[in-house]
Amino acid sequence: MKIRTLLLPITLLTAIFTTAAVFAEGDHPMTEGVVKKVNTSTGKITIKHGPIVNLDMPPMSMVFTVQDAAMLEGFAKGDNVKFYVIDKDGKMVIEELESAN
Repeated sequence: MKIRTLLLPITLLTAIFTTAAVFAEGDHPMTEGVVKKVNTSTGKITIKHGPIVNLDMPPMSMVFTVQDAAMLEGFAKGDNVKFYVIDKDGKMVIEELESAN
């Protein structure tokens, strides 16, 4: 009985910390695309992208808002990128953006 009492909390804590570690490492679907336009003053970027798996979205070109305008530094038209985007209250927001070159 004591082993079961100890085993359950240990198992739950292990599951919680493992899940947190996976998300902390950025283990989520990245989408590839090509930058068409960058606007650092508005914090927006236009990307011609492949399928966005986590949003069940087909390939297309669209304008995204970035979580932080500083994320756009160093990116220019024609750059190959990988990004992670979420739907935040109907607005497509890029949370991660990196070069795919």
